[in-house]
Amino acid sequence: VQLVESGGGLVQAGDSLRLSCAASGSTDNINVMAWYRQTPGKEREVIATITSGAGLTHYRDSVKGRFTISRNDAKTALYLEMNNLRSEGTGVYYCNAKRLEFGLGLVENWGQGTQVTVSS
Repeated sequence: VQLVESGGGLVQAGDSLRLSCAASGSTDNINVMAWYRQTPGKEREVIATITSGAGLTHYRDSVKGRFTISRNDAKTALYLEMNNLRSEGTGVYYCNAKRLEFGLGLVENWGQGTQVTVSS
């Protein structure tokens, strides 16, 4: 699975931004898609996840009520709608796809990341 993010940029605190991730390859086998964020000196942290099938979502506490994760049915597009951005939202946002492959177990793919900078 290949993942390409877009939509990052420089915004002011309180602004909104929508990130997109285009997925290609063996997308039919994807079980979970997610957005992660990484800031300098810190480990990459999960922001939001969405499952295949039912589309169950889960969010990091700090973004609940402000961020919305969604995807299309074909699992070829993943989105993150970010509202009321705060300065701590600054970081590189990564698209992630997880799938179970026979003989390999859990396989994860990552995009190259897109920079989001929130100025206060």
